[in-house]
Amino acid sequence: MTYSIVARDPATGQLGVGAQTHFFGVGALLPWVEAGVGAVATQAFVNVDHGARGLELLRAGASASSTVDTLVAGDPDSAYRQLGVVDAAGSAGTHTGTSCAPCVAAARGAQVTVQGNMLADPDVCAAALRAFEADEGDLADRILAGLRAAEAAGGDVRGSQSAALRVVSGHRGPAPWNEVLTDLRVDDHPDPVAEVARLLPRSRAFGVVGSVMFARGLTLGPFAGIGPGELDERLRALADAAEVIGPDNREADFWRAVLLARAGRTAAAAELFAEVTANRAELLRFAENLAPLGFLDEEALAALTGHARRDP
Repeated sequence: MTYSIVARDPATGQLGVGAQTHFFGVGALLPWVEAGVGAVATQAFVNVDHGARGLELLRAGASASSTVDTLVAGDPDSAYRQLGVVDAAGSAGTHTGTSCAPCVAAARGAQVTVQGNMLADPDVCAAALRAFEADEGDLADRILAGLRAAEAAGGDVRGSQSAALRVVSGHRGPAPWNEVLTDLRVDDHPDPVAEVARLLPRSRAFGVVGSVMFARGLTLGPFAGIGPGELDERLRALADAAEVIGPDNREADFWRAVLLARAGRTAAAAELFAEVTANRAELLRFAENLAPLGFLDEEALAALTGHARRDP
């Protein structure tokens, strides 16, 4: 009861699924993606087992089309199901049962398939495919462009409620959970695709913050082996992330101030930290509590808090 886009990026090997429906929590049911393995969308009168089973078949070396054939052959209610599958080589397979609720449609391009049911217009899937193929961003951007075009073409005939966007890398390894690049779910919202569009740049910005927080040289020791160029790159990335996140959340600026203090740039660290703590005074105590954990030595902590004094 939805529409979805399942795709692979031929340049990076990234795999992804995006979807929208007028039902609660589509992200818990429809999208199944594993890095270097494949991507599955299971929908209509959804059989969630097809997601896990589809990835199992792809992992074992089955192609997208043979995976669809196997799933359909083993499902006595396949007439009510709709599937989209893309494998790690980029081939696609689809199934639309004869008893799926109209309007029903599907569209396929190079390493991408779009499918939908209960659509407001039969052109919804074709519109999504055109937008996906025309967009010049990364895979998440392209899938999002397709979802927005599908909405503009009418989307789900019942309206909008939930959406999801999940993208993984092209690397197949022993820890696929570490290869998730984008994982956004909007479970209940009047315009879930627009909300995913709002969240995507914020997700990337917080990803930058996380990568800097746990980067080599930030904790447990000095900046050994980190040159000024790499340090400046991290600082610029945090500044850019702060612009995206906005003034109501100073997480990126807090860690930028920590990084400046650790690098010995005391004046810049103190100035930025004073600004951050003016916005939220509790962050001064937070910084002091971080020091014993290895994020700040006494000198760096003194530099950081030089312009931020707690009230007695």
